[in-house]
Amino acid sequence: MDLLIRNADVVDGSGTSAPYRADVAVEDGRITAVTRETDGPGARPAGARRTLDATGLVLSPGFIDMHAHSDLALLRDPDHSAKAAQGVTLEVVGQDGLSYAPVDDRTLAEVRSAITGWNGSPPGDTSPGSLDFDWRTVGGYLDRIDRQGTAVNAAYLVPQGTVRMLAVGWDDRPATRAETEEMRRLVAEGLEQGAVGMSSGLTYTPGMYASDAELTELCRTVAAYGGYYCPHHRSYGMGALQAYEEMIELSRDAGCALHLAHATMNFGVNKGRAPELTGLLDRALAAGADITLDTYPYTPGCTTLVAMLPSWASAGGPEAILERLSDEESCVRIRHVMEVEGADGCHGVPMDWSTIEISGVSDPALSHYVGRTVAESAAENGEEPFVTARRLLIEDRLGSTILQHVGHEENVRHMMRHPAHTGGSDGILQGDKPHPRAYGTFPQYLGRYVRELGVLSLQECVAHLTSRPAARLRLPDRGLVREGYRADLVLFDPVTVAPGATYDNPRVLPTGIPHVLIDGRPVIEDGRRTDVLAGRSVRRTPLGR
Repeated sequence: MDLLIRNADVVDGSGTSAPYRADVAVEDGRITAVTRETDGPGARPAGARRTLDATGLVLSPGFIDMHAHSDLALLRDPDHSAKAAQGVTLEVVGQDGLSYAPVDDRTLAEVRSAITGWNGSPPGDTSPGSLDFDWRTVGGYLDRIDRQGTAVNAAYLVPQGTVRMLAVGWDDRPATRAETEEMRRLVAEGLEQGAVGMSSGLTYTPGMYASDAELTELCRTVAAYGGYYCPHHRSYGMGALQAYEEMIELSRDAGCALHLAHATMNFGVNKGRAPELTGLLDRALAAGADITLDTYPYTPGCTTLVAMLPSWASAGGPEAILERLSDEESCVRIRHVMEVEGADGCHGVPMDWSTIEISGVSDPALSHYVGRTVAESAAENGEEPFVTARRLLIEDRLGSTILQHVGHEENVRHMMRHPAHTGGSDGILQGDKPHPRAYGTFPQYLGRYVRELGVLSLQECVAHLTSRPAARLRLPDRGLVREGYRADLVLFDPVTVAPGATYDNPRVLPTGIPHVLIDGRPVIEDGRRTDVLAGRSVRRTPLGR
């Protein structure tokens, strides 16, 4: 054996098996034996090259982050302790319909500009550690991960907004039949190259310009390859329930599995309404729908400041947005829609600038905005909040990120109890003061919501973070502590596990997670990040296997 883990309290990921004391043997990256204490001393394996005493620790499968924004961090930051230290062994990237493959030279520059606030690396970036974007296809991106090695494994969703950018551009119009066929070809190509499904960002341009009919056509292609559709749907605010129902109907028409991204009910109009959403899901599941969802265990959301604009103001791409923001007549209209009518970028809810906290800027000269709401900065400057926001968007060239304080604790707790629930950080690692979920999601589940509040039992929570996401991803050998499964494993102390990250200090690593293994190799050892880069791409399992 390469490794023998002795005296662990195994929580196997099934959600049904009670914890049990066992020794777990690992060889060639897989679990080769799980010997329970009740099997007697004569059954205990021996002869390992390395032994790890896990007395007092829980051994579980590695955690799967179903909604990550580490698309570039996986390549740029070999340490990647933000996720590895949480016990994450697999991230799903390519989220919210915008990522870096498939692209051509034009769209690569455009998407880099559009999501600088998520991932950094604006066009022309020559800073230390800047990336060589030497891929253009999904397969090329995944090959780059395999060639370079990463801290954790990664799966990829074909981003529908980027696909539309390639085939249609940034125009707010229906796709032609030829353009739809080209998008279907691009989605199919990405799935053939290993993507596990397709994502959409239906409050982000240009993906939001797609009609339901267009999305249904793309989802039929996803279904043909056994993938799943992961939409950030059209509203989390005023029209949230209708937006969820729209996605359920769309996936039913397409015959496609559905995974709802960061599925919660936000803004004042939805306080206490999470049971209405789970009721909608339960009826669909009872009728035979294949639906899962993910949430993060915090109340604020996180996105870019430019995402708050009405969609028509974002037509044409980043340079067109900046031109409109520089035009006084256009800004009068933009402000009215945002503050009076409720922009679709803010989910149909009129803007409350006191809920918008700047969490990061691309230009260090603007760092004085970070950690303050737009309303607070505006008051200090003696001006209206829209004036402050407009100036920041222009001076930071759309690169600012925000925390949006619009969530409700009772909704958060209700959603995580649902049987279709999985964990997803939605963690944006960019910015001076990112959301603490990027560094704290998984210990937050285990420490606050299991140990302190008892919202979930330990067995239930581990299943939500391991076997359920593995089943959605159709990974036959991950998500459980079983013989023959990959040795992606976490050892944590159930008494002390907790996030270190807070809103004031969001980049602090968690406590109580001393060991993390990927393919049996120590990524975290005695609470410290090793130099091991065991992560690789995890590609779609072909149908029939």
